[in-house]
Order: sequence, then C-alpha cells, then structure tokens
Amino acid sequence: MDESVAVRRGAPADVEVIRALVEAAYTKWIPVIGRLPIPMRADYAQAVLENRFDLLLAGPELAGLIETKAEADHLLVVNVAVDPAFQGRGFGVRLMQRADAIAAEAGLARLRLYTNKKYVANLRLYGALGYRVEREEPYAGPGRTRDDDITVHMVKDLAADMAERRQA
Repeated sequence: MDESVAVRRGAPADVEVIRALVEAAYTKWIPVIGRLPIPMRADYAQAVLENRFDLLLAGPELAGLIETKAEADHLLVVNVAVDPAFQGRGFGVRLMQRADAIAAEAGLARLRLYTNKKYVANLRLYGALGYRVEREEPYAGPGRTRDDDITVHMVKDLAADMAERRQA
C-alpha cells in the first residue's frame, strides 16, 4: 500500500482528533503505570492555543502528532504520539526529527522531554535519537498510585548531535 504522508500544523478545529489520537496511543500505558498518563489529562482546547502541534497524516488519517513548546533556552517536547494502527512505520522518529527542525528554526540548540521510566521502548528510542537522561525523580502529579512511578527528564543538544553525525 502506497500512502501519502504529510505534516501540517494543528489548529483549534483539530482538538477532538488530537484528543482521540492521544487516547488511542496512551491507553496501553494505564495498567503499566497505574494511572492516566499526563497527556490523557491535558486540556487540548487550551494546549492547541499555547503550544505548537504538528500533525502527521497518512493519507487522510491522523497517524501521529508532536506537541512542542519553545522555552527561553530550549524546545520542550510536550507530547509525541502515534496511533497504534500506524505504529512501526517510523512515524515516531519522523516526528522527533520534526522537533529537531523546529528547535533549529527557532535558534534553540537544546531539546528537553520527560517520560515515565516504565516506557522502556520510548527511552531506548529517545536514547538512539541523541537524548540523554538528565535526571530522574518520583512522579509528583495527579493520580500517583505506585512508589516506582518515576519521571525521567531527558535532554538533547543539537550542536553535539550534529558534531557526532559528522564524525560517523
């Protein structure tokens, strides 16, 4: 099947499809961490006004998204999600590369994200994309039910990543 893939900016009219995609992508994590993941608690009507959403479309369908927020000295990757029906096609990597481009365009040399320590596959992916663990701390948000609920803060320096690619 040859499908076209495109990325476009999200807008307030996309709130419901964003919410549905996030729910589909994160539901599998509820039994793993014992609570609703942070993205499932978000107010997307507000978030789409405050943050940047890049939507990845496979044909006419929303396959994934990345939500970013430019801070003073870095780009925060707030959320990256791929619909389970579209996982395994490299869309998550493509969206993370999009974050690199957004940071570079904004003149930001550093990206940050946070994730749950139990999202092992995500941690491996982020590590392979040049992110390193900056710190870990107990999750202190709503719904905490387990002592092993750990937030992992990760950082990526674009300049170091580019220098490493040149050496390879």
